[in-house]
Amino acid sequence: MKFTAFELRRVVLPLVSPFTTSFGTQHHREAVILRAVGADAEGWGECVALADPVYSPEYTAGAHQILRSYLLPRLLAAGDVSALQVAPLLHGIVGHRMAKSALEMAVLDAELRAADQSLARYLGATVDRVPSGVSVGIMDTLDDLVSAVGGYLEAGYQRIKIKIKPGWDIEPVRVLREAFGDGFGLQVDANTAYTLGDAAHLRRLDEFRLLLMEQPLGEEDIRQHAELARLVTTPICLDESIVSAEATADAIALRAASVINIKPGRVGGYLEARRIHDICRANGLPVWCGGMLETGLGRAANAALAALPGFTLPGDISASNRFYATDITEPIVLEDGYIRVPTGSGIGVTPIPELLDEVTTEVEWITA
Repeated sequence: MKFTAFELRRVVLPLVSPFTTSFGTQHHREAVILRAVGADAEGWGECVALADPVYSPEYTAGAHQILRSYLLPRLLAAGDVSALQVAPLLHGIVGHRMAKSALEMAVLDAELRAADQSLARYLGATVDRVPSGVSVGIMDTLDDLVSAVGGYLEAGYQRIKIKIKPGWDIEPVRVLREAFGDGFGLQVDANTAYTLGDAAHLRRLDEFRLLLMEQPLGEEDIRQHAELARLVTTPICLDESIVSAEATADAIALRAASVINIKPGRVGGYLEARRIHDICRANGLPVWCGGMLETGLGRAANAALAALPGFTLPGDISASNRFYATDITEPIVLEDGYIRVPTGSGIGVTPIPELLDEVTTEVEWITA
């Protein structure tokens, strides 16, 4: 397709409650929303970078700048492009995978809308709904945690993930197992909060029969994750360390993980995410789709990805109302513990103009 213009929007959506991880607390979601305008169709993309560079080196303002000054001009100058050409075309710009993912998503969405094909079908989905898990942030008290998790279990979520950090790890897990038993899937996510020196402490989590322990060590510590995996029985899952298909292959070769969390934004887009899925499936590793507090745009696209056959564990694709009182699209809804995979062309959803305008703080058009 040949694109004539791109609309860049900065949006701010308030969260229904604060979301706390080992690296800080979010009260709202700042995001860059991208619209690709072509002769035959329009497409939408969402950049999942956080407001500050605490999860990854990328952040919202930086993603906006790199899109405006480098990525969009390069793509517009290329003339006719397909989604498969986006990553090679942008390869000369080092890093910035989340910004690149948003651009590839918008191009792919427009391309598939023009062809009247769904993203799920294009990627190779094999199911029409995906099991839904929920991510629970660090709470002020254990009672608050039990109350929140009880509500999510009652709502039908099939897996609970709780954020942990030093000082909030063993006891929260113990309390949840005592309160709700072993009849539900429970996993923990450290977001790189520990070191290999904490191995003996982390080994105490083994008694609670967790589904997995996600990214306990630093993002560059793949070898140390391999050492930790030999010291604990809880399966190790990598998140921040998985930035590409190559990084995935290295982690598998080193036996640094037995589960992989695939986040399309973190790896540079849905096409790279599919490659990672294929590598993991070929090597017998289960995968699941992580979340970055996406709006309905990213949430719908993630559901399409999670419908691939290698996604055998519930992901973070929760209902819109887990984070937002009002989304910018029609709300993604939990149905008996599942999220339906959109079947419309492209990602299957579009922003509702008045809702998008309400949360927009800045609009800019980039033309050829």
